[in-house]
Amino acid sequence: MAPDAIVPVSAALSVRPISSDEHLAFVTDAGGSFLQTPAWGAVKTDWQRDSLGWFHDSRLVGAGLVLYRAIPKIGRSLAYLPEGPVVDWSAYSAADVTEPLLAYLRRRKAFTVKLGPQTVTRRWSTATLKAAIADGQADLLSDVPPDSSPEVGRRVADELRVLGWRREEPSGEGFGDYQPRYVFQVPLSGRTLDEVFAGFNQLWRRNVRKADKSGVTVSQGMAEDLAAFHEVYLTTAARDGFTPRPLAYFERMWRAMTDEDPDRIRLYLATHDDDLLAATLWVKVGARVWYSYGASADHKRELRPSNAIQWRMICDAHAAGADVYDLRGISDTLRPDHPLFGLIQFKLGTGGEAVEYAGEWDYPLNRALHRAFQIYLARR
Repeated sequence: MAPDAIVPVSAALSVRPISSDEHLAFVTDAGGSFLQTPAWGAVKTDWQRDSLGWFHDSRLVGAGLVLYRAIPKIGRSLAYLPEGPVVDWSAYSAADVTEPLLAYLRRRKAFTVKLGPQTVTRRWSTATLKAAIADGQADLLSDVPPDSSPEVGRRVADELRVLGWRREEPSGEGFGDYQPRYVFQVPLSGRTLDEVFAGFNQLWRRNVRKADKSGVTVSQGMAEDLAAFHEVYLTTAARDGFTPRPLAYFERMWRAMTDEDPDRIRLYLATHDDDLLAATLWVKVGARVWYSYGASADHKRELRPSNAIQWRMICDAHAAGADVYDLRGISDTLRPDHPLFGLIQFKLGTGGEAVEYAGEWDYPLNRALHRAFQIYLARR
């Protein structure tokens, strides 16, 4: 679609607050992101939050978690919808969805609105990416011709741009904006576990078998095991050079999510002779499971606990009726000498697909404050 061929507004939608129960039911039925559940608002205690509904006449057709980060002493806030709102973007134009949202958030004294429509713009199969890497002609994932490019995702991006929303373009050095634009997913719907395993590359299959033969066991943990997870997570942070979250964050995440749904979040532990080698967090909403956080020890890596724990999570996602197992973010780089290349290389071994979403978009309601906030973020 040409950038100026915006779809006419087809419906007069309204936006107003809804209850947590209405919010949760809609997101679950629609297969929205776990970042759009009411529980995620409870996790982010340093943000204020709203549960909003989009109504077509009196019918609820969309829902969104809005997080507000206030600027001290000014009384204005950044309004952020992580991986939201949850709405059928094929049924409504971007103007349908965003215009009533902006009107509501102006009344809430937001200075900037940031949202992340979960509409797919491009997909690449493992075979396509392996060929591109072997050929060496593409440094970036975004340079590789996709296997598919859904029209809805492209239309939404075109419409947002015409409406004045702006998107931060990835540089290939990271994962994009607040949430990753590029993710890696393993389709499960319509496949047996034998078929999923057969889709792994030879190295992955060998590593899963090696872990099993070496006596690596994977089990589910409970809230009291989060401290052990966090110890391994700190080791991972030191090795990979990122700032770790405190244990209290994961304890709060566990409480909020299990209060909302007893099986919303799971902790997996890979051990060998009672030695914890890897630990991960698994999150499920509707028919989707996400690999949320992971950690691995520095020792006994040759036993391949990371492959074992991922295979167990995939098996459990399949048993839980998930259509997709989402391995979350990958960077845009395809250069083997790049520090982040190992991440996509590991995930490619599952035989899944790389997926590009429409990305995160900003709309400044107060341009001066928006510019000041952008300068602040750049200095961070």
